[in-house]
Amino acid sequence: MSSIKQEREKIDALDKNIVKLLNQRAAVAKEIGAQKAKAGENVYDPSREKEIIKRLASKKDVLSFDDMTAIYTEIISACRNLQTATKVAFLGPWATWTHQAALKKFGSSGLFVPCSDVSGVMEEILNGRADFGVVPIENSSEGGVNITLDLLVDTNLSVCGEISIAVEQSLLVKGDGGQILRIYSHPQALAQCRKWLSKNYPDVELIPVSSTAEAAKKVVKESFSAAIASEAAAKIYKLHILQAGIQDGKQNYTRFFVLGHEKTSPTGDDKTSIVFKLKTDHCGALCEVLKIFDKNKINMAKIESRPTKKKAWEYVFFVDIIGHSKDKKVAQTLDDVAKACAFFKNLGSYPRA
Repeated sequence: MSSIKQEREKIDALDKNIVKLLNQRAAVAKEIGAQKAKAGENVYDPSREKEIIKRLASKKDVLSFDDMTAIYTEIISACRNLQTATKVAFLGPWATWTHQAALKKFGSSGLFVPCSDVSGVMEEILNGRADFGVVPIENSSEGGVNITLDLLVDTNLSVCGEISIAVEQSLLVKGDGGQILRIYSHPQALAQCRKWLSKNYPDVELIPVSSTAEAAKKVVKESFSAAIASEAAAKIYKLHILQAGIQDGKQNYTRFFVLGHEKTSPTGDDKTSIVFKLKTDHCGALCEVLKIFDKNKINMAKIESRPTKKKAWEYVFFVDIIGHSKDKKVAQTLDDVAKACAFFKNLGSYPRA
């Protein structure tokens, strides 16, 4: 058997070669960026980035698919930043789950802009201060994020990507915690931990705030308080994790949308999100629209209703379908649905997470 010293010498040689190749890759990426700038093309290309990772990351390798994805996300992020600095707005402050989702999608080389609410994220993009925005859209145990759904109806932005991350909520305190009289968190996080809180802190006041990171900031300033937030928030705000994994559902995932002005190209593994309002509320009106998807053999991944807020008991329906709006069958289906509805909007097509 070779010695540890010999194996380390092999690693040193490999690392030297990796660095050389990374710099060669960066130089090519920089040249592509210059050509894109001349042609007026967008630097961020989610379909191309998904293709790279899918091609390179294999479940048969020594490194896991997730590990390889994380590594190449950072490589792509650094190379993209050489072409142009990508500014990404997100529902802040720092260390929210949305911040972590943005890092997962864009890598740490991006320029991140925290916003206090979802409308603020959209405003940053609309006003040209950010290229993209990341907002929560749905949780696997608590359903849709209503404020995001409502704002998507009226915005001119497109959904150009989605991110899914596993959410593990933790109870954060200062020091050893001591007596806890108040627990702060985002309403969705409080809901995700409802049973655990009822069992362990039945008499403690639960106070909703704008984000899990905002909850952590509250605990830094107050005594007798705790926050439900992430491990990342504990590190940033120097809090102690009193109990980890307190969410009721152990398969707890949150889905996020990437918003921007871009229209993405088909990858062969895409989703399209739409919203529509029925022409009438007669019996079977919704069924008639849904039959269009069935007739064209289009798979619906999700359907959800929300009040229009313009007329009592009037609703819009949000639907996710499998496929890209440039696919022939999908395009025909969307056209048929639009004709059958009083209001129709294609929110965007994007690579599946």
